Amino acid sequence: MELQDLPWINALLNGTSATLVTVGLVQIRRGRREAHRWCMLGAVVLSALFLVSYLYYHAHAGRTVFREPEWFRPIYLVILLTHTVLAGVIVPMVLTTVTLALRKRWEAHRRWARWTWPAWLYVSVTGVLIYLLLYQIFPQPPPA
Repeated sequence: MELQDLPWINALLNGTSATLVTVGLVQIRRGRREAHRWCMLGAVVLSALFLVSYLYYHAHAGRTVFREPEWFRPIYLVILLTHTVLAGVIVPMVLTTVTLALRKRWEAHRRWARWTWPAWLYVSVTGVLIYLLLYQIFPQPPPA
């Protein structure tokens, strides 16, 4: 595996995490607690792997800058800004929500999960979108 493989691997980790948190929600709404637990723990593990891989990539590859097309750059930056802010907020939210579940504090877990779930899904989905925009839809030219 090469350094340049990490962006698509990160997108795969994010996409799979988004799928697992969605399936996890469906499972708990159907009363399938064990399936919900496994989906959510899988999403936590994949999100943690993503974070390690993302930090490693950017420590070695540096910044990625969206330059072209210029008309789309403001839209990209809004997506990136909301993604980045929520990515910073979501880590303690997920840890709190998971801790409450592990301690079987179900009422508090549900209250936190109502906020954690949509934020986590947004961060995961926009992570995939950012990858697609940077590497597939509008591949960026090398820096001048």
